[in-house]
Amino acid sequence: MPELLQIEAGELSVGYTDSGPADGPVALLLHGWPYDVHSFDQVVPLLVDAGHRVIVPYLRGYGTTTFRDPDTLRNGQQSVIALDAIALLDALDIETAVVGGFDWGARTANILAALWPARFRAQVTASGYLIGSRAANAQPLPPAAELAWWYQFYFATERGREGYDRNREEFARLIWHTASPEWAFDGETFLRTAESFRNPDHVEIVIHNYRWRLGLADGDPRYDELEERLAARPPIAVPAITLEGDANGAAHPEPSAYRSLFTGPYEHRELTGGIGHNTPQEAPDAFARAMLDAARLADEQGGPVARSGAAEAGAAGVG
Repeated sequence: MPELLQIEAGELSVGYTDSGPADGPVALLLHGWPYDVHSFDQVVPLLVDAGHRVIVPYLRGYGTTTFRDPDTLRNGQQSVIALDAIALLDALDIETAVVGGFDWGARTANILAALWPARFRAQVTASGYLIGSRAANAQPLPPAAELAWWYQFYFATERGREGYDRNREEFARLIWHTASPEWAFDGETFLRTAESFRNPDHVEIVIHNYRWRLGLADGDPRYDELEERLAARPPIAVPAITLEGDANGAAHPEPSAYRSLFTGPYEHRELTGGIGHNTPQEAPDAFARAMLDAARLADEQGGPVARSGAAEAGAAGVG
């Protein structure tokens, strides 16, 4: 893993890695739950070898990312995690990037590409389009689909909050096995990531995220307008590549359900060989190739190359 750095960005002090040439085109990689930056350990050198500068942050509630103000709401709603990414690029003086992610990171990449296409020139996401709304989440699913979300209902209870807090590692290990049933990860690999769950805000962020989705916890009213825009399922017009593993045991939509939401240059790739939910760690070559191909598509479309540089004023605005 590259050297871990720290920077103040928005509400957070963000832990992140920064690899590759300082003036190279930028790739931003975002992890999900219950994973961390190590999901991209094998992706980063592949992108660096291709000349990219690669930024990989710990999301809020993970690793060394902490809140600058101890009184800040430990908010896990979808729009806020996207705004964290924009604040990080602003703090690093990065104008534009190609963004890729999985799980929470995929949803965040979708949001960034949909709402700020001037800053996120292309995107790569595992499991396609994951932007959601609380109104949609209020609708019941078929029983088999509800079963796949068992932990969401568990987290809705105080027993679930306490159970997750007491058993963070055991819980994550179970999710890893069920979400990627054919991934033969070893103990060292798991424990390297499990360190990030010891973050003092981890449980609050995770619980708030899942309770907010079900309408059981309030979000920050400052972001109501953003959430209204997201609830309308905004299309993604920048070049996009979506990936799906053939052994993804986590709940995920079928590609046909989101194809129409990608209105720019688009490709869906099915990954074979027992690839589960943690796509970049299980199939790093395929994930890196998708990032490079998405960047190439963006270059072919024209416009500024995704690089470091002074960001335009107002590009990161909430409106």
